[in-house]
Amino acid sequence: MLMPEFKTPLVLLLIPVLLAIVYFDHKRRQSSSFRFSSLSLIGQLESTWRLRWSFVPFLLRVLVLVLLLVALAGPRKLLAVSKLNTEGIDIVLALDVSGSMSAEDYVVNGQRISRLGIIKKTVEDFIEQRKTDRLGLIVFGSQAYTVCPLTHDHDWLLENLRQVRLGVIQDSTAIGSGIATSLLRLKNSKAKSRVIVLLTDGVNNSGKILPLDAAKMAQALGIKIYTIAAGTKGIVPVPVTDAFGNHYYENAQFDLDEDSLKKIADMTGGQYFRAADTDSLRQIYHQIDMLEKTKSEEKGYKLYEPTFGFFVIAALLLLALEIILTNSLFLKIP
Repeated sequence: MLMPEFKTPLVLLLIPVLLAIVYFDHKRRQSSSFRFSSLSLIGQLESTWRLRWSFVPFLLRVLVLVLLLVALAGPRKLLAVSKLNTEGIDIVLALDVSGSMSAEDYVVNGQRISRLGIIKKTVEDFIEQRKTDRLGLIVFGSQAYTVCPLTHDHDWLLENLRQVRLGVIQDSTAIGSGIATSLLRLKNSKAKSRVIVLLTDGVNNSGKILPLDAAKMAQALGIKIYTIAAGTKGIVPVPVTDAFGNHYYENAQFDLDEDSLKKIADMTGGQYFRAADTDSLRQIYHQIDMLEKTKSEEKGYKLYEPTFGFFVIAALLLLALEIILTNSLFLKIP
């Protein structure tokens, strides 16, 4: 049930103090303008209605002061309470953008799509499911770069994800650098759970940091790494454009170091996944979404509507009535 509240309820404690002051001041000032040497001169006079109701202006004045104090206390009506179960998780998404990600061995609705294309779409869906978490994005090829730091602004994150392209970073795969850069984004995090979701389709062949050394650093920091090996094994079609702008496919074979990815996941308390096709890729991100849910305290906010205006208006109306009555029906002769 929504109950009325006061923003500064301590102001209400002034009401009894004010009433006491007004009462004693009124008693001190209350006296007749005419003095009689004997009550026998007025003893036979009957009490008039004006005399019987002479307390009305005083009562109105008291009510005006009380209403103004109530208004000063900040009365407000509680309109709604919004509650939110926060997850308390910070997640960095680390994506391989080396040249092999152009291979078109994934199929959607009967059409071939590049590894990066389907992965970006799947990551978008994953981001949409993590509404209460801070998410960040790094990409790696020959080097690793932060595309988006940890943020609750998922619209901004998605916009940055859509800008990710192949060919921007020199072609090679620095998995160790990708993990190290992700750790830099998470090391100062105060979240209850810190996670890296790393996706690659190749073998570490670049960078100054070995993947297993980077995994040891993650282990020391208490950061879990979920590793995903993307793409099919063997010969895969890769789109090529010649000097005349003609498009065609060439078959190519890319290596995939599954053993290292498994060790990285095992060392850090994460899991290893194999995404050989579109359905398995989507299912993997769904599984990670279900695995990483750490409930924390319930937080929320309250929406109020201030109502002091009603008390101010009522006080002004009563003040006007008191002034009118004091200067008309209950006018006192000085």
